[in-house]
Amino acid sequence: MFKHYVIIIYRNFLRSKGYFLINLAGLAAGLTCTLLIYLWVQDELHMDKFHEKDANLFQVMEHQQYSDRLMTTTSTPGSLSEALKADYPEIEYAMTASWINDHTLSIKDHNIKAKGWDVDPAFFNMFSYKLVEGTPGEVLKDKYSMVISKSLAVRLFDTDRDVVGKTVEVDHGKSFNVTGLMEDVPNDSQYKFDYVISFELMRSEQEWLRSWGSNGPPTFILTKAGTVPADLENKIKDYVKKKNDRSQVTLFLQKYSDRYLYGSYNEEGKQEGGRIWYVKLFSLIAIFILVIACINFMNLSTARATRKSKEVGIKKSVGAGRQSLIWQYMSESIITTILSLLVALMLVYFALIPFNVVTDKQIKLDLGDPALLMWLFGVTIGTGLLAGSYPALYLSGFKPAAVLKGEMKNSLGELWARKGLVVFQFWLSVILIISVIVIYKQIEYVQTLSLGYDKSHMIRIYREGRLEKDIDAFLNEVRRVPGVVNAASIGHGLLGQQNNTSGLQWEGKDPEERILFENIAVDDDVLTTLGVSLVDGHDFTKTPSDSSKVIFNEKGIEAMNLSDPIGKHIKLWDRHDLEIIGVVKNFNFMSMHEEIKPMFFRFNKQNSYNILIRLEPAKEKAAIEKIGELYSKFNPGFSFEYRYQDEEYAKLYSGEQRVAQLASYFATMAVLISCLGLFGLAAFTAERRLKEIGIRKALGSSSTNIVLLLSGDFTKMVLISVVLGLPVGYWFLDTWLNEFAYRVPLNMMYFVSAGLLALLIAWITVASQAIRASRTNPVQCLRME
Repeated sequence: MFKHYVIIIYRNFLRSKGYFLINLAGLAAGLTCTLLIYLWVQDELHMDKFHEKDANLFQVMEHQQYSDRLMTTTSTPGSLSEALKADYPEIEYAMTASWINDHTLSIKDHNIKAKGWDVDPAFFNMFSYKLVEGTPGEVLKDKYSMVISKSLAVRLFDTDRDVVGKTVEVDHGKSFNVTGLMEDVPNDSQYKFDYVISFELMRSEQEWLRSWGSNGPPTFILTKAGTVPADLENKIKDYVKKKNDRSQVTLFLQKYSDRYLYGSYNEEGKQEGGRIWYVKLFSLIAIFILVIACINFMNLSTARATRKSKEVGIKKSVGAGRQSLIWQYMSESIITTILSLLVALMLVYFALIPFNVVTDKQIKLDLGDPALLMWLFGVTIGTGLLAGSYPALYLSGFKPAAVLKGEMKNSLGELWARKGLVVFQFWLSVILIISVIVIYKQIEYVQTLSLGYDKSHMIRIYREGRLEKDIDAFLNEVRRVPGVVNAASIGHGLLGQQNNTSGLQWEGKDPEERILFENIAVDDDVLTTLGVSLVDGHDFTKTPSDSSKVIFNEKGIEAMNLSDPIGKHIKLWDRHDLEIIGVVKNFNFMSMHEEIKPMFFRFNKQNSYNILIRLEPAKEKAAIEKIGELYSKFNPGFSFEYRYQDEEYAKLYSGEQRVAQLASYFATMAVLISCLGLFGLAAFTAERRLKEIGIRKALGSSSTNIVLLLSGDFTKMVLISVVLGLPVGYWFLDTWLNEFAYRVPLNMMYFVSAGLLALLIAWITVASQAIRASRTNPVQCLRME
């Protein structure tokens, strides 16, 4: 019987090649998009899951309570890991780490840049970064020990053999002994680094890391088998308060591998959003696209039902049962889907390179992966059954007597079902079109909205090496370079919260009040370099090199409830007496996901680790070349690297940009697949009404009237889709925009544009067939078959 079904399917293909190819193209396009999304989603879901002890690996997080909000952060006291390990037997290992930064590594005169991470000795006992040489727990015991990756070993020594025991200089200062060699960090690790050194050196040099009143580095723990995370979390939640009676910190645990997807918390300390939102979104889009492709198959199969009605009638009259007919049409659907899958696999193979560029990933199509093969099998069979279900049930239900008497007509229910499926297709397409328009508008809005400072034509250089001491001389030389408007140093990237404190005291402050201020270390010229406006007082240029001066933003003065703030004094950490000399207009030093926060500029050159240089627009290239020469002169052995501030700011929204780009591609595919189905239905409608068209033309109807006649039903269906899609799209986008403190208004024109675009696409699709039909010679239309 199977051979019989295959022969029939082959003959049907030869008899109606056009409709078969439309079905094949629609299903292949749907499966291609679905497979690409599946590969992307799997890559996201598997991030950090490669660690063998993943089930027991946690990051210690903090809820910090302030008067106006609760802030959730990964920052913890530098001594937390050691203390937790000593006090709680449930913890097998604990580790503190620094932040991953670029450093200059040197072997004699050979200098390269590499990403380094300061970690505790337990690092390789906790995480599954594979050591090629060295013993976990031993390789980082010494302060000056270093473990490098194989690729870094090749860059440094031109080989990854016999590198243990060699010496590497970091930032032309401290020398480290290579005590271990590790495999390169896998792609599915959210932390990317080239080498690790012992955190103990940093801990011994930085006094604040030993204070229970300071927060900074993240803390990780590995619990012993059988430990209940909730019980341990309950035990440690007030641990910092026990060490520091002034603390308002509550500790909690988050599974380490969940941090990547579930990294966002609201101001009530509840997990909310994060990358998991995008995973769910694209999973839903994949389902939408596949359903749209299946609807095409259903519609074209049922629309052409009359062509198969005699076949069904004859088979039933000679004893064929309904089940065998259902199996025949299901087989046709499944075989078409299998052929579509083969086409889809070829398309995915060629699409992966540009897809990886867009997503910034290194996804591969591994057909030897059992999980992928199972998924492909399930999706192919599921798609085949879904696409063929309605046609099989519909066609197998024909009554043989009615068919053989020629009384077979399209039922009202079948027509409504087909129209309903078209409406559903375009309903999904309209929602996707609206979403793409608004997401693009929001990204454009946050990147062009005034931040309160001028980020354009400004480069940022990291201060390192000799520039730690010679910063004044370097800046003076830079300011003389033609094309340089101004230059200054600042201890902040202006790309989010980086250094904050609640340790401020001022006259009239409630002793119980805790307000978090961003603490930005600067030199004299930072305000003019940034282009920040003063609303009161003066800047640091009138009091150069005076570390007792401070400038607040308007939000900070408002938070302190100070009137006439100029000249008033505040206390910082009960140690520094600072005088307020100015107030600047509020500016946004964070992303547009956050509202403007209280902050102050404190004159503190020592901690101003970034150099900002503003350039004249027409002279940037020549100025940068000259700055590079000066950098090499002042800082020999360090490579000159710079970043444009506006480009770095744009990276804050790289996730949203990628989502917008991917959404636009998949929305386009969804619309094209819908149009394929509409094209097929329009072609079939025109073919079925050919004699009617001939009669109308013979009686004087114009081509325009014929086009309007054939387009009318489809126009109504798309209009219904638009009307039903707009409110759903509004709700979805309003929910997404609530993630931003500064959001684009949901202008009605976005929705009108989306509706008109959907309607225009449908008109173009249908009109191509309607115009073709309207130009047919009436004589040919009326000729007897």
